[in-house]
Amino acid sequence: MTRSSKARTVTKQSGAVVRLYERSQVGWRKVATGAAALLALAMGYHVIFGQNGLTVYQQKRQDTQTLDRQLRSLQRENDQLKGHVDRLQNDPNAIEHQAREELHYTRPGEVIYTLPASAGGSGTPSEPVPAKQ
Repeated sequence: MTRSSKARTVTKQSGAVVRLYERSQVGWRKVATGAAALLALAMGYHVIFGQNGLTVYQQKRQDTQTLDRQLRSLQRENDQLKGHVDRLQNDPNAIEHQAREELHYTRPGEVIYTLPASAGGSGTPSEPVPAKQ
């Protein structure tokens, strides 16, 4: 073999190695691109549907709003009850009104008529309730 044929053989072999290396690089790039895409999809799924994802965040936000509404409602009711207690402690008319409504107390000479609680009644008043003194 002559020197030029050796050089051609070496060049052909090195060209084959370079082409094989380039093909392997293109293959690895495709694999790496696919892996990066899968990783991005997995991260996106975790961000949306994960343990602390967007769906859980929205549910917790709705729960917070519901609890805030309940808290405001209970605070209003509490304020009303405090006002009622204050009136019962300080206002004799409020005490009398409460006794008349709940205990059916009357003043001398008054008569209380109690209507039936059910809507299906005949609509006539019942017997008078004896007055308590």
